[in-house]
Amino acid sequence: MQFATMNYKLSLADGTTQVVQIIATTFKKLKVWKLHFTNGKEIMLYKAGSEWLQRTEDYLEQCYVTSIGAYIDALESNISQKKLSL
Repeated sequence: MQFATMNYKLSLADGTTQVVQIIATTFKKLKVWKLHFTNGKEIMLYKAGSEWLQRTEDYLEQCYVTSIGAYIDALESNISQKKLSL
């Protein structure tokens, strides 16, 4: 079941930028976020408490996991606030 799709512009250490497509979905009853990179690579993130994690077979640097997770948190916070104001 797919929930939402969004794009995130990632600034890499070499000065280039890459657009990452983020898809919120479920995996074995757990809410996860799949990241699709332009080179075809896919990484899955999930949240345990307040910490963002990735599957053990994914190799995204932790600084990027944290940054993308903060972006998702901000988006979800905005969505929750909009629902409360309705």
